[in-house]
Amino acid sequence: MKTILITGASSGIGEATAKHFHANGWNVVATMRNPDSAGSLAELDNVHLTRLDVTDLGSITDAVMAGIDRFGRIDVLLNNAGYGAYGALEAFSIERIRRQFDTNVIGLMEVTKTVLPHMRANRAGTIINISSIGGQITFPLGTLYHGTKFAVEGLSEALHYELEPLGISVRIIEPGMIKTNFGGSSFDFAMDEDLSDYAPMAKAMGRVFGKLASNPSAPATVAEVIWEAANDTGKRLRFRAGADAVELLDNRKAQDDATFIGRIKQLMEE
Repeated sequence: MKTILITGASSGIGEATAKHFHANGWNVVATMRNPDSAGSLAELDNVHLTRLDVTDLGSITDAVMAGIDRFGRIDVLLNNAGYGAYGALEAFSIERIRRQFDTNVIGLMEVTKTVLPHMRANRAGTIINISSIGGQITFPLGTLYHGTKFAVEGLSEALHYELEPLGISVRIIEPGMIKTNFGGSSFDFAMDEDLSDYAPMAKAMGRVFGKLASNPSAPATVAEVIWEAANDTGKRLRFRAGADAVELLDNRKAQDDATFIGRIKQLMEE
């Protein structure tokens, strides 16, 4: 029986993925900052709940060792924990900037580094990193969020080269708009009323996001794509999740910068 370790498993994509893999006979190490918020995951057999805060190296080490102790091995790591920071760059303190990168990038690398010696010893394993359509395209006021997701894309692609000879695969998941808590506790919006120059753009982007999020995919949709990525035996690196992700990323690939960026500006004016 195979085992997957998931960060950020208390809700959204992480929770849906934990349930999907469990339903398909896998062991699941479901990690989160507060295991008391595990909900129905706590009732499932072969699901080990443990604390993991990606900004706390000690908790990462403890969670990985607890998973190995419980199930004997970790076959797949899903780096899912993260959140989105949006707003004018000037409105963010350096502490909030660092928190965004510490969570979405540095934390992901720390978890991966902690799991890799185990996978290297086994000469087997799969690292799956949750990126976003926002790792290939950008929207206004997304300097921090897109900066982290572009970083996830780059580090994952580079990591693929060094791990493939060791029998370890790397996969990137690129979801579109998903019905998750991204707009709640997983969203950090900064706007300083003294920075009125940015107010029209913030208002316009509220309309754009409203349109883009009018028909979001369910977290289960992403969980199914993660399942596909975990069980893929080929060399595919990127997996899109959601019809909007396919359409937007196809458009980005087909259009030059001026055309695509011009369309984003058009959306803001509609």
